[in-house]
Amino acid sequence: MEIVPSTFLALAAIATLLAVGPYRGLWAFVGLAPFGAAAALNLPALGGATIGQLELTLCVVLLIAAASPGGPDRLLGTLRPGQPGFWLLLVILYGVLSAAFFPRVFSGATDIFGLSRDVNEDRIISIPLRPNSGNITQSFYMLLSAACFLAVATLYRVRPDEGAVLKAMVVCTSLNFGLGLVDVLSSFVGLPDLMDPIRTANYAMATQHTMAGIKRMVGGMPEASAFGAFSVVLLGFWLHYWTVAPRSRLVTAMFAMTGFCVLRSTSSGAYVALIGLLGLYSCWLLWVAARGAFSRRVAGLLVWMIIGTWLLGVAIATGYQLVPAVTEFLDDTLLNKLASDSGVERMSWNVQALRNFTDTWMIGAGLGSVRASNWLVSCLGSLGLIGTAAYLAFLASMFRAPAHSGNTRRDHVIQALKVACLAQIVAAMPTAATPNLGTIFFVLAGLVVGLSRSAVVLPATPPATALPVPVSHRLGRT
Repeated sequence: MEIVPSTFLALAAIATLLAVGPYRGLWAFVGLAPFGAAAALNLPALGGATIGQLELTLCVVLLIAAASPGGPDRLLGTLRPGQPGFWLLLVILYGVLSAAFFPRVFSGATDIFGLSRDVNEDRIISIPLRPNSGNITQSFYMLLSAACFLAVATLYRVRPDEGAVLKAMVVCTSLNFGLGLVDVLSSFVGLPDLMDPIRTANYAMATQHTMAGIKRMVGGMPEASAFGAFSVVLLGFWLHYWTVAPRSRLVTAMFAMTGFCVLRSTSSGAYVALIGLLGLYSCWLLWVAARGAFSRRVAGLLVWMIIGTWLLGVAIATGYQLVPAVTEFLDDTLLNKLASDSGVERMSWNVQALRNFTDTWMIGAGLGSVRASNWLVSCLGSLGLIGTAAYLAFLASMFRAPAHSGNTRRDHVIQALKVACLAQIVAAMPTAATPNLGTIFFVLAGLVVGLSRSAVVLPATPPATALPVPVSHRLGRT
């Protein structure tokens, strides 16, 4: 076990949680998410695996949930059959069993692009399927993600607090924006090593790359694509909350910050995820309009989105034809991405992962065995048909969680969290190497399930419709 400078950041968050509890201290937990390149601990004995800030702090959150009065029973209640926790439990059980046995059962039956650092020390290569350290590390990360969902869903089912969730998202968004600015400015003034104390994870760091002559914004992440994908998740939350909640300068500022981070990341994956998210969200708005739940604010938003999309398309097309810098930027980030060496390599991973799926009789090669560049393909190659079906059932049951608690602001938060989870899935579709959607996804999913199943309901305000007319309460009121 290796202690690094960023370990003390995790210890500070743990101390805050122990001092003020998981409700008032949720911001200290979620606020660690932008520090994706910061290790809490490195584990050389496990192939150089890294325990991140969120993962270590999660252990304290789970301990608090288990140690509270009736904690074990409540944790088991979150796993009740038919609930999202039950489906996630099936995914974890199948994933761990697949990691332990499938690489041995199908040893040598198919070739893989593995996840093990030992195998890919110099470059990613194709090898015959066999047990490797990736099976251990990916099972460990998946167990941590499931524990995160279990702890958060249980805590916020017993004591719902949408105000704490909003505060945590404000802190997380502000830190992500601040780290992005520090990253760009430090490189501009000739101090590229300024953020090294929080870049301690055993990941490949691509922090000083440029795109069309522009320094790529990386923030606290190991690379621009991770920063862009995380910013899209935050954008999904604030996009919906800004649409349905009362007008607030703070919410508008958060929405603007996340939009700036996505665009400034210069990540093609983030741009594709942004386009996909806005497309899906627009379709949902139109579906809501067809049902008659159409406020004037949403009507105005739709009109401006249509006009803005048209004007943006005209501007991009004109700039691409007339401005060489715009031509180079769009070619590098979007238009020629699949034809690049990176694009060709990633497509070969997907083809091989699908071949692993068929070579193993649709059972899967085992969690941690297969590398892909698409979330669904990585699930099929690693978990097979059964594991992928259970995973999809978990996602479906989470998205179907009701947002009719009797408290308007809580319903807005639940809906916004769902959009953020959708953004993470959209971002993972073209880029994810493993079935794990990430710790922050399971934090948000746990909050969705916890708030929607909350035992305490405040009947002061009527239930929110899919797109409610804004009410006059403020963001900070509890």
